[in-house]
Amino acid sequence: MNKKSIILVSLIVVFGFLAFLATNLVRNSGKSDTELLEFSVKDTLQVDKIIVTEPTGSVLELVRGESVWTDKDGNCITQEPVNLMLETFYNVEFKGYVPEQSREGILKRMAALSTKVEIFKNGKIHKIWYVGSSTQDHYGTYMLLETPDEKSDLPVIMKVKGLNGIIGPRFFSDARRWKCTRIFGLQKEEIAEVDVRFTEEPTRSFTVNRNGSNYSVKHMGKPLSYVDTAMAVRYLNNFKKVHYELANFELNQKQLDSLKKSTPFCYLTVKQVNGKKETVKLHYLKGTGERKVNDFGDSTDFDVNRLWTVLPNGEVVKSQYHVFNPLIFGQLYFATRPEDRQ
Repeated sequence: MNKKSIILVSLIVVFGFLAFLATNLVRNSGKSDTELLEFSVKDTLQVDKIIVTEPTGSVLELVRGESVWTDKDGNCITQEPVNLMLETFYNVEFKGYVPEQSREGILKRMAALSTKVEIFKNGKIHKIWYVGSSTQDHYGTYMLLETPDEKSDLPVIMKVKGLNGIIGPRFFSDARRWKCTRIFGLQKEEIAEVDVRFTEEPTRSFTVNRNGSNYSVKHMGKPLSYVDTAMAVRYLNNFKKVHYELANFELNQKQLDSLKKSTPFCYLTVKQVNGKKETVKLHYLKGTGERKVNDFGDSTDFDVNRLWTVLPNGEVVKSQYHVFNPLIFGQLYFATRPEDRQ
């Protein structure tokens, strides 16, 4: 064999060995240098379903509607968390590889504790994220990617572009955190009557009636001699967006039963023109024990910022006074107190 033939054979062997190494690298890394590093979803407007499965087995399915997202049964959900998910799909980026000596341990933890996020586009599964724990510096998150063609077995570290923080908390399935927080979402034309009844101080009670463009107000069952129409309209417009702050994460069943059996400090009843009638019950929330002055000007040891609210369906949630004060402070809009009358 001449010198040229030896060189040619040697080159073939070398290139063959390099090809073997490249193939083996792709196989071992699960395409992580190419397809299986592409976690991001840039066309998020085509994402029409998201399924989140937590390690506990809790599952939440979100579906894109014509204008808003709902749960799988079409029920109202709060929109901010799903918008944050979509933003995460768009802005997620590669931060680094997991050191080889740590991969096996991280894979084992992810197998038991990762959150599965299924992303659908146009009705078909597009990508599946497995979201694990955070890195020690909390600036990255261990993740795995699965596509319809292949699932990676090489965990990598991902982050959200422009942010230092972990990704995991953005994906949760606790139904209490997804419930629609809306209590009322009514236009004034939909409202026939609002009745506000204080149990401890009935002099603060009042009723507003609307009949077309005519408004009347009663204080303790007696009509006021004068009602400013502009103020009546302003009052009823407050019912366009009334939301509670938080679902109940504090009270156990025994405490809930006790709260519901107790007398609220205020009943807020709204009757719609279609005949639907809903009552919200407002209860004091225990404070720190330190006495403070509330928005009525009274000294109290109850929380002056938040209150328990029993919704028309019986669910107990936590609300803020600044949301309800415009609905229950009649003196802001009408001369409901005898000394205010002309």
